[in-house]
Amino acid sequence: MPTLAILAVKSFQTAKQRLEDELTPGPRRALAEAMLADVLVALRQAGSVAEILVVTGDHGAQRIASHHGASVLDERERGHNAAAASGIRAALEQRALERGVERTLLVPGDCPLLDSPELDQLIARPREPRSALIVPDRHGTGTNALLLTPPDSLRPAFGPGSCERHVRAAERAGTAAEVVEVPSLALDVDTPDDLEVLQATLATLDGKAAHTRGVLGQLLRSRV
Repeated sequence: MPTLAILAVKSFQTAKQRLEDELTPGPRRALAEAMLADVLVALRQAGSVAEILVVTGDHGAQRIASHHGASVLDERERGHNAAAASGIRAALEQRALERGVERTLLVPGDCPLLDSPELDQLIARPREPRSALIVPDRHGTGTNALLLTPPDSLRPAFGPGSCERHVRAAERAGTAAEVVEVPSLALDVDTPDDLEVLQATLATLDGKAAHTRGVLGQLLRSRV
């Protein structure tokens, strides 16, 4: 059952503004670019992901996506949920053309610790014909990934409190919902606290998130 991974990526120029007390605009952009690259690497290494689609109007993000073998849907920025919905429509069009897309995996571009084997385990989980697997963030309140079977089984509603919101929306839609914790998808980097946790976690791992590790290393050296 082929799975299409969808990443909605906002403009790098406005990315990670909640890190402005920690990083100036240039380093924030470099970090956002590096995290996207690491997520794409993990998706490419996941045997259960048949195709990757990046929805973005940012030319830099488009170049990174193409470099890592992803397809690009060029769309002006209208918010994360609108971009995710556009990706789902593209998946439904592929399905109508009998290209075989039966599921969509909505993932963020700022979870650089994403682990391919964990992703394969998530996608291999047993599920109902109409289902939504909801992956929470590390706080248990937000949503860091949705695995939807079929692609339109649930309307994305990312944002604060979205984990519970997705569960309730699935109930209303008659979609079987399950909240599934995936450790490597728990940490998305938006705040200084997130960045601190990321740096501490990377210090315990070897060879993980090479692009992000490199950018953070440069930033630390520049402060010495």
